[in-house]
Amino acid sequence: MDNDTRYMRAALAQARLAYRRGEVPIGCVIVYDGQIIGRGYNRRNTDKNTLAHAEITAIRRASRKMGDWRLEGCTMYVTLEPCQMCSGAIVQSRLDEVVIGCMNPKAGCAGSVLNILQMPQFNHQVRIRKGVLEEECSRMLKDFFVELRDRNRREKERRRQEQSKDME
Repeated sequence: MDNDTRYMRAALAQARLAYRRGEVPIGCVIVYDGQIIGRGYNRRNTDKNTLAHAEITAIRRASRKMGDWRLEGCTMYVTLEPCQMCSGAIVQSRLDEVVIGCMNPKAGCAGSVLNILQMPQFNHQVRIRKGVLEEECSRMLKDFFVELRDRNRREKERRRQEQSKDME
């Protein structure tokens, strides 16, 4: 197994943790010198915190491990293209490279909606590689949203039935 596959599988393992918690399954790892130094998964609902994205958590942990806010020489592996907040944090942290599983055409800021990671106006640009384990990353997200819509539909039907009983 090549390194990209190995590290993206580690990011997918993080995404599965989010999935089991009912969170949108996004996972991330940061690698320095062949070692994972930061991990994170989406915890927005669990933590009731807008900032609890996989990338932000992984950056925070990697910075703690490195003893510096600068993550020069590091590569991030993330299962879904980063949003504008995470892309800004990636640029600010000086990560060298981001490897993306699947793209996010509705909110991605590594080329889909915007490309914050490579804006020449900023003092740092990040290399981007896309499509590592793309199908597996995409499938996990699709399965999650199918299950979520089904769960929401069943809950709505249950509430409707309860209201019907109350009216009898």
